[in-house]
Amino acid sequence: MKKKTKKRITITDYIKAVKKADREIQMENSTGWTSTSKIHKSKKVYDRKRYSKYIREDE
Repeated sequence: MKKKTKKRITITDYIKAVKKADREIQMENSTGWTSTSKIHKSKKVYDRKRYSKYIREDE
């Protein structure tokens, strides 16, 4: 028979679990739309790529 080893919860595992739980609570309490996987870019923020694309279309 093999002996069962007890897995210990490390500090990093604990931090991950707390962050995940906090994010889920935040999602439940928030109203309206919130992105979960990526950041929603504002059109007002300067973006060099978008700016240079706009200049190339004019030429």
